[in-house]
Amino acid sequence: MTLSSPLPSRDGKKLFVIGRTFRGEVMRYDAKTTSFTAFLNGVSAEYLNFSKDGQWVAYVSYPDGALWRSKIDGSERLRLTYSPTYPLLPRWSPDGKNIIFFEFATGPSKPARIYEVASDGGSPRELLPGDNSQQLDPTWSPDGSKIVFGGESNNPSSAIRILDIASGKLSDLAGSQGLYSPRWSPDGRYISAFSGDSKTLLVFDLQSQKWTNLASGSFSWINWSHDGQFLYLLDFSSGSWVVRVRVADRSVEKIANVAEFSATGRYGAALALTPDDQVLLLRDTGTQDVYSVDWVVK
Repeated sequence: MTLSSPLPSRDGKKLFVIGRTFRGEVMRYDAKTTSFTAFLNGVSAEYLNFSKDGQWVAYVSYPDGALWRSKIDGSERLRLTYSPTYPLLPRWSPDGKNIIFFEFATGPSKPARIYEVASDGGSPRELLPGDNSQQLDPTWSPDGSKIVFGGESNNPSSAIRILDIASGKLSDLAGSQGLYSPRWSPDGRYISAFSGDSKTLLVFDLQSQKWTNLASGSFSWINWSHDGQFLYLLDFSSGSWVVRVRVADRSVEKIANVAEFSATGRYGAALALTPDDQVLLLRDTGTQDVYSVDWVVK
């Protein structure tokens, strides 16, 4: 619980404060009924990511920020990280043996770092300890041989980079300066990204080595469909919508109106997809109350 907005009583004998408890429940959107239902028993978690075989899920509990993995029915649950680590956007390796994530540093002027942890437990390992730039949004290539990651939004000098796992070599993705939040497509052909202001969705074709603008809006939380044909994301340019963009023809389809959905999370909301591409969001179930505290002066 967090306490805020202290206000003394008129007689000076008490102090009134607002106490807020942070909690949520994972909800799945059913496109047929246009309604949300609890998923994974409504666990309070975000950044859900599923193993390639669809049997396992990794997630970060909210608000305490621990990385867990379990079967998709909630069984065989195992905690993988402990405080003060606060993992973000965990991603399963294609072989299911490891999970990568990134973490913002707690100290001033320290960059975000990428870590890897075995899916059956162990100590997280920093992947690029000698690199002093920002390391955000890591995702695997479909064959597990590379990891793509980005830097900060609104930073013209930031670029999307690729780590070759075997050699440890780092390279910049051509023409990616100023872009961020990369995601490798399931078929390995594309890498998607946002412009620095989050208003343009782009894809880089690894065959032609060219970038293409797919859509414009006010975007966040890119997710590839599992067949690689669509990109799902949140769009706040005209209300609050989950939309999907077809790569082949750049068409934009509104999937779910979430203007009335009370989302929560470390950054307000986080979109994820089930193995069959159903939308997952964390609904706010926290409480907020006024408390009276006796004021004792010594």
